[in-house]
Amino acid sequence: MRIAVFGRNINPVFYDSLKRLFAILHLHQVEVVVYRPFLEYMYREIAFKPEKLTVFSNHKELQNVDFFFSIGGDGAFLEAISLVRDSGIPMVGINSGRLGFLADVAQQELESALERFFDAKYYLQPRSLIKLETDIQLFSDFPYALNEFTVHKQDTSQMITVHVEVGGDYLNSYWADGLIISTPTGSTAYSLAVGGPIITPTAANFIIAPIAPHNLAIRPVVISDNEEIKLRVEGRGERYLASLDSRSDAFGANIEMRLSKADFSINVLQFDNQSFYSTLRNKLMWGIDKRN
Repeated sequence: MRIAVFGRNINPVFYDSLKRLFAILHLHQVEVVVYRPFLEYMYREIAFKPEKLTVFSNHKELQNVDFFFSIGGDGAFLEAISLVRDSGIPMVGINSGRLGFLADVAQQELESALERFFDAKYYLQPRSLIKLETDIQLFSDFPYALNEFTVHKQDTSQMITVHVEVGGDYLNSYWADGLIISTPTGSTAYSLAVGGPIITPTAANFIIAPIAPHNLAIRPVVISDNEEIKLRVEGRGERYLASLDSRSDAFGANIEMRLSKADFSINVLQFDNQSFYSTLRNKLMWGIDKRN
């Protein structure tokens, strides 16, 4: 078995667990390939030098990998998407911090999760992505997002206007600070923060959610992910900001942006004792009375 390990800066409280992770992988005779910047971080900050491993630096060097472990939070997991891409390599999110919907293996559960992993007590859950197309080739290296695509104002305090078509039909002109197009996976992220609904990860939908709209009657809309969404932004500013997950790029007014479902998915490994609903209860502390 060959496993790629990715990470960036991690919480010092996870250092011992990180060492234990590599020890368990070594015990199971796993061939480990580590993201070079993360390996350098371990050398420099932790003085930890795992045994018997190789390195990779980009998506082209992920050859013959069976699983991809992302260590950190959801941000690290999203960053890792640009390395996994359309390879189909199953991803495992190991949480070195606190809240995480993608990095959902908690520190205290690490050893039991690894035991279930090596006993093959898991299934793969495909997650859809958003594809962005523009005439100016924004994010040309990897124009995809697992969580959401967002347009924001950049160089003005004034609201922007985002004209939206869905499936060729005019939907609305949003006068707001910005607009979020979210996948089901992203429904628990930025979209949720602006009042969007939570959608189960395998639902075939997108969410269109405005950021601080001027008209309070404007609410988030759920549409089929078979529909193409077209956006055009205008306002008093000369430049605007587009984001795909954690990556951002600037663009000018009246650029048409076309959003659709990607033709590939990300395979997220889920353990057989997990469910999306239990994750919601645990992460959002549903049913817990915090008044005392």
